[in-house]
Amino acid sequence: MLAPNHISGMDPVFVIISRFWGRKMVILAKDELMHIHPFITWFFRKVGVISIQRGKGQNDVLDEAIREMKDEGRSMLIFPEGTRSKTGETGRIKSGAFVVASAAHADMIPCRIIYSHGTMRLFSRVRICFGKPIPAEKLDLGEIRSAAKLRECKQMLADSWQQLYEENKF
Repeated sequence: MLAPNHISGMDPVFVIISRFWGRKMVILAKDELMHIHPFITWFFRKVGVISIQRGKGQNDVLDEAIREMKDEGRSMLIFPEGTRSKTGETGRIKSGAFVVASAAHADMIPCRIIYSHGTMRLFSRVRICFGKPIPAEKLDLGEIRSAAKLRECKQMLADSWQQLYEENKF
């Protein structure tokens, strides 16, 4: 499972092109993105986007995404912040990515997106950096998802993002 920070609408494109072009992936995205423009819809379907209606608890959609990861050996791209950062700083990491990683028994690969101007602007340079995988065993939430375990998982990802930033900033 790829877990990048999220700054720009271009982030998924940059992550896919940087390392995963041509590989089938499962990409979770909010449903509204599927209705922006016909080209965007075509592109998202082409690269394997599964739309999620946020706040609706779509367990069947998540179960299908997890099945594709397990049975078909696909990677998954999910932005743990759940939305873009307007400042370029990382936002609050939400629990969903860890719930999915735990259910799929998947390692999580931290990914840090760094723009030369902090945010995406015309002629910004971008770096896509990948960290050491966080093993699935460390992400196992068990039957009862404790708040303490989720905080620990979020902190592991936040620490990795910070390290990637320090090592690769412009």
